[in-house]
Amino acid sequence: MKRLSDHLARCLATLLIVLMIAMVLDVTWQVISRFIVRAPSSFTEELAGFLLIWISLLGASYALHTRAHLGIDLLTGKLGAPLRRIVLTLAWGSVIVFALAVMVGGGLNYVILAFRLEQISAAMGLPMGYVYLALPLAGLLMAIFAASHLLEDRQDRPGEAGEPRETGRNGPAEAERDGPVEAERDGPAEAERDGPAGFRSPSGERT
Repeated sequence: MKRLSDHLARCLATLLIVLMIAMVLDVTWQVISRFIVRAPSSFTEELAGFLLIWISLLGASYALHTRAHLGIDLLTGKLGAPLRRIVLTLAWGSVIVFALAVMVGGGLNYVILAFRLEQISAAMGLPMGYVYLALPLAGLLMAIFAASHLLEDRQDRPGEAGEPRETGRNGPAEAERDGPVEAERDGPAEAERDGPAGFRSPSGERT
């Protein structure tokens, strides 16, 4: 699931880059045609709106994959590992249900209705069903990404369930650093004070 999610995210990122480039070129031509050529283009404004719809919905899906959406973890951060996993499962499950029921289900009905009524855009003559297709597509991607995160968050992680795992002051990494530091504290510094041939007795006196 994680591999599928990552592959879809890479493809989605490429598609978003292409759409952004198309939108920049479209808006640039709109400005040039209006203020320089003095012959405003008839389709650029409408195309920019359609591109914005696709970029917004697909961008929201990509943000879900990268966990870039705003979230408040004040409560979940204070929960224990088992309860936190339950809360995260409910949260991701809600995202999946909403994405499939509202975005995919409702979006597909909207797309089918637009094609059935033969709705077309005013300036470009583009069937509106293709524009609305961004909604179910984004919902399907959100459901896949949310399912991937759900499976990832349900996996046990070391130290997450509350079991001790520190071997140094703050864990294994600190333990590695603490060793040489402690040796330096009681090693070279003491050797400098004791002199080449001196040593300290157990009572701490130099002999």
